[in-house]
Amino acid sequence: MRILLLIATLLLAACGNDAPKANINIGSIAPTFQTFRADGGATHFPAAFFGKPLVIRFWADWCKYCEGEMKAIEAVYQRHKDKGLEVLAINAGQDKKTIAAFIKKIGVTYPALLDETSTIARNYGVVALPTTFFIDGKGIVRAKIVGEADEVTFERHALELLK
Repeated sequence: MRILLLIATLLLAACGNDAPKANINIGSIAPTFQTFRADGGATHFPAAFFGKPLVIRFWADWCKYCEGEMKAIEAVYQRHKDKGLEVLAINAGQDKKTIAAFIKKIGVTYPALLDETSTIARNYGVVALPTTFFIDGKGIVRAKIVGEADEVTFERHALELLK
């Protein structure tokens, strides 16, 4: 009986404020947010991106899949940014210095955003990294990838947004 009580207590303790606030899926309206880029500028969604196809990607430097995938995203971004594709890489839970060093190391050019308390990630229902949302110009989620995706898969979803 004590073991069951201990297990129940541990499960309840695990259900604290760190749990995602939402489960954003295809067809959902993407939650709004305001934050800062690693370079210091402010970013407001959806105000700054209305009418533009947007990819929002949640990541961290400790994520073993994030580095390679971020480089693959960079290749797709370079091919399609002139067509209007926007990419935001939102770091979940790390500080500005860590983010800036990682972005410089891997050489991506799309904006890296701060989410030091993971509030934005929780509002999007992120439960694993990487997680990527493909959002149309009206702010509707059109695709979602939880976990690693290759360049071909990422580009296929990006091209759907650009139609």
